[in-house]
Amino acid sequence: MKFLVPLIVIAFAILLPVKVDAQSYGPENGTLVLAGGNVHDVAIFRRFIDLAGGPDAPIVVIPTAGGAPDYGPYWQGLLPLKNAGATNLALLHTYDRKVADSEAFVLPLRKARGVWFTGGRQWRLADAYLHTRVQTELNGLLSRGGVIGGSSAGATIQGSYLARGDTRTNTIMMGDHQEGMGFLPMSAVDQHLLQLNRQFDLIPVIEAHPHLLGIGLDENTAIVVHGGGFEVIGQSYVAIYDHNQMLDSGGRFYFLSPGDQYDLKTRQASRMYRVPERFERIKPDKWPDQ
Repeated sequence: MKFLVPLIVIAFAILLPVKVDAQSYGPENGTLVLAGGNVHDVAIFRRFIDLAGGPDAPIVVIPTAGGAPDYGPYWQGLLPLKNAGATNLALLHTYDRKVADSEAFVLPLRKARGVWFTGGRQWRLADAYLHTRVQTELNGLLSRGGVIGGSSAGATIQGSYLARGDTRTNTIMMGDHQEGMGFLPMSAVDQHLLQLNRQFDLIPVIEAHPHLLGIGLDENTAIVVHGGGFEVIGQSYVAIYDHNQMLDSGGRFYFLSPGDQYDLKTRQASRMYRVPERFERIKPDKWPDQ
């Protein structure tokens, strides 16, 4: 694939730096993998496993977003990681916040090198784990250089603003749950973007919260976030929603493809080519008031 070609150079967008109210930064030591759902590209799971330390690394899987009463060791949701080579998997699940805030429950997280959140409804993750010892240990995992990944709801929960967090329906973008885990600060993350025709849905979120960076992930696609930026991997596209940038046609989002890079500090995108070319059509310009 094009992002694996060794003799390519990065063509940085020639945008002027724009002033933003706040900036998103990835973990200084650890890494995030945010996938847009329906992941069947084994390379995404292998990248996560490699970041955790390889097939034998201890990885904790948190399936709580799925809403099942319980999850056993033979749950089929473990198969994608097993098929990608992971051999040291443990399940961690509860809906009880008191349990999630107990010393005994979080012990597997202290030994883990990676944590993967599976899909479902992101508000379930917030209800169970937000502001508990689970969240504290997850931040500790990142601080010691580990990796947190997730698909669909497991990607959205990693942002600071919880898009589609309403308990009634997932079509409400700003609902009764609006706080995510914040592993990627100042961000709102959506998923299943193009497959479910959701590419316009983050616009009102960014209009209401212009300091946020909106990131829309299509299915079978992910971003790998570390420090000041991220890389797109997988098979489809990622959309960027920045209240301080527009397309020259007036469009309020633009797409990144696999291999593209994004600088979270400057909010500028770059694309990799054999010959340097511009990342065209994006200009520094605030969205007009409604």
